[in-house]
Amino acid sequence: MTGSQPTKTAAGNGLEAARARIAYQRAHPPGREGAGAETPGSAGPRIFRRGPWELFATVLIGLGVVMLMQPFALALFTYSFITILTGTVMFIIVSHFPE
Repeated sequence: MTGSQPTKTAAGNGLEAARARIAYQRAHPPGREGAGAETPGSAGPRIFRRGPWELFATVLIGLGVVMLMQPFALALFTYSFITILTGTVMFIIVSHFPE
């Protein structure tokens, strides 16, 4: 055996090595190498960020609801359902964009 590996003959040494290995694995889960060191533009173009698009989709849904409830213009009432539907579908799609 090499000097850097803990021996399993002493219960304390093997237990401490196992604890150290578990602590390291919790701090560095597999498949997440380099996740903290993102470079600008690594998650795709800035235009495909979730925040602004979710806000736009929410505003579109709200606009469709206002169009549905207003009693003045029949054209707004006519297009209210398609506006709500477009905002809802957009929100579902945009929720998969990176933050």
